[in-house]
Amino acid sequence: MTEEGSTASHFSEAMTTAGMTHATGGNTVPSSPPRGIEFYLQIADLMFGVIGTAANSLILYALVASKQHKKNVLIVHQNVIDLFTSFCMIVVYTTKLCNIPLIGTGGYWLCIMILSDCIIWFGAIAGALNLAIITVERYLKIVHSTWSNNNLRSWMIYSAMVMVWIISFINETALALPNSGVIDGVCYPYAMWKNQTVRIVYVFWNFLSFYVIILFIFVFCYWRILLVIRRQARIMACHAACASNAAQNQYNQIQSNVTKTMIFVSACYAISWLPIYIDFIIKTLRPYPTAYGGIYYGFLLTAYSYMCTNPFIYAIKLDPVRIVLLRLIRCKKTPEQGAGSANCP
Repeated sequence: MTEEGSTASHFSEAMTTAGMTHATGGNTVPSSPPRGIEFYLQIADLMFGVIGTAANSLILYALVASKQHKKNVLIVHQNVIDLFTSFCMIVVYTTKLCNIPLIGTGGYWLCIMILSDCIIWFGAIAGALNLAIITVERYLKIVHSTWSNNNLRSWMIYSAMVMVWIISFINETALALPNSGVIDGVCYPYAMWKNQTVRIVYVFWNFLSFYVIILFIFVFCYWRILLVIRRQARIMACHAACASNAAQNQYNQIQSNVTKTMIFVSACYAISWLPIYIDFIIKTLRPYPTAYGGIYYGFLLTAYSYMCTNPFIYAIKLDPVRIVLLRLIRCKKTPEQGAGSANCP
């Protein structure tokens, strides 16, 4: 009875935090949602979803139009994942802004799958894993080129792409289904753990697996790639009499691009995802269920901004893709010119 009373008190505190008002007779009814900072942050998240969907669709079109989709399957896969995640953001935040009552079984599944951001995190984790695979593939092709040519096969790449979705699905299903629920009309995602030890172990395992290790892969692989390119540049410098200036300039350009990519990818991932992971750890370790608040939606903006820029980090570095995009821009600027229209893809 003591444990049940303690749980009830926690639920009562959580409902008060979520904006519940008590009616006569001991029943609780949800109050009208606040139209303050949370409302505007949800609108901002929705807009990021729209921007991400448009950006990823544009890059996917450019990849196909430039015939780069067969040569860069992992980059195409990354854009597909980010497009899926961005579209899910539109679905989720449109639903949240509609303030649909959570009643019965339908309300429970709406909370689990939509209002908990489960489908968004499903895509976000898959995207992080796929970025790690892209980095590892580049590392193997440059640092261990002989091994890569002899052993790396297409079926390995496609298998890794499938595993990305499977791992993300299992992780989100195991997290959301048993640990989310509806209390008096309010959705409490990832907050209703029954075992404290399991909760603590999972929170830190999740942070280690999908943030620390992913960031370590970025830094380690790109640093090794940079070392190899620098070594090759020094060899070119030693044979300067036989090497052309064009070849030397090409190595310098490659080295510069790798350095910029390493710094940009690592720094953006570290800065954009750290706040939301810290918020997730704090929220999950609380002894009582907690609904999403304004801080959560604010931190999501930084994480979602990373997904909106993902298409341009990798795909736009491909010259054929960049040419298609520039051609589209020129066609939009001068639609009345016949010659310009003729060159449009």
